[in-house]
Parts: sequence; structure tokens; C-alpha cells
Amino acid sequence: MTWSTSELAELATTTVNTVRHYHRCGLLDEPHRRSNGYKQYGVTHLVRLLQIRRLRDIGVPLAQIETTGSGVGTSADVLTAIDTNLADVIESSLRTRAQIALLLEHGSITEVPAGLEHTALGMTPAERSIALVYSQIYDPEAMDDVRDIIESDDDAATIAFEALPADADADTRTRLADEFADTIAKAMVEYPWMSEPNSRLMGSPALAGEAIAETIREFYNTAQLDVLLRATVIARQRHR
Repeated sequence: MTWSTSELAELATTTVNTVRHYHRCGLLDEPHRRSNGYKQYGVTHLVRLLQIRRLRDIGVPLAQIETTGSGVGTSADVLTAIDTNLADVIESSLRTRAQIALLLEHGSITEVPAGLEHTALGMTPAERSIALVYSQIYDPEAMDDVRDIIESDDDAATIAFEALPADADADTRTRLADEFADTIAKAMVEYPWMSEPNSRLMGSPALAGEAIAETIREFYNTAQLDVLLRATVIARQRHR
């Protein structure tokens, strides 16, 4: 019993062009031809084609498939490399599924970086946006610390700062700057890199500085910006 090229392709669930390509690559021997010129494929061709398909299905590149005495195969190194890559893909997929589960659980919260979905509803719009920008600027270890700070209970100074109106008077700003400085100084002690934030950047310090400054200016009013600047200066002095 013999088959034509199209019949062989159908049996192997592939295409005629693929069969011809395997011929050109030297992986599949050319069959005998009938007197009318039509190819005659037999069981050995079908078996070889199925072997090639199996290797291709698990990700072996054509260039890494080798002919052997009994058919085709590949090296253990190639299979190990594919397996390692698959392990990475699986790990990435599991992380992605975990993020999707959190988004589904918390109402598709995308305004915050991964890991903060369960606290997003308790964050102000400014905190959400700043955290999202930070996640693109600071390395993962620094972001772990940022999450710790966000997830901790806000002290009175932080709550007052978030609620500070733009028309707050000078005395209120001065008093709050002094109180908020203690909060910032405490964070500098608990997370030393905050005294030298450039050490935890993933990219250009100049570009990161611009992004942070613009984000803060976008989401905080003039009184808050004034208090934040003063509190940061005082906190650095106290920290030293």
C-alpha cells in the first residue's frame, strides 16, 4: 500500500508543503515514483514523518533534529534546554495566573503594581499612582519595602498629610512638616536605602528623578508639596 504526498500529509495531520520542506531539509527521504511520476510513500515514510512531528511538537528546532539509523532524534542537551525553557514559561504562567486571580478578586484593580491588589481599595489615588510609577523605577527588593510601608497602619502625621488642603495656613504646614519628618526619618532607619534611593534604581537616575517629581507634583497640592519638601529636609537632618 502506498500513498500520495497529500494522503501522507493527511495521515500525519500536516501539510503537503511541510512534507516537501522536510525533504529539502534532508529529514525525510524522497520516495520512489510511479511510472506516471507520482510519488509513492510507504509506512517507513509515515513513521519517519510522525517522528519528526513528535520532536517538532515538543519544541525541537528543525536544525537540531538529527537522522539516525532507525529514524530521527535529537541530543540530550537540546531536550534539557527545552525543558529548562518550559520550566521558566510555567513559572511565568503561574505568576500571571496569580495576578489575574487577584485582579478578579479585587475588581480588576490595575492602578497598583502586583502585590498591592488587596490593599488598593484602602489607598488614595495618589498612593496608587506613585506606587505604580515606583514599580517601574525601583528594583524588586526596594518595592518589597514600599509595600511594607503602604500596608502598615498610617500614623497620624501621614493621615493629616494626605488630607491637607491646598489652602492650609503657614502654621499648619510648619507643624505638620515637623511631625511628618519623624515618619520619614523612621522609614530611613528601617529601610536604609531610602537615604540613598539612587542605589536601588533600575535605570537612569535623571529619568527616574524626573518621573518621581512629576508624579508627585501631579497628585499632591501646593500645601502638601511644601510640607513634603520641608519634612524630607528635616528628616535627613534628624537621620544624620
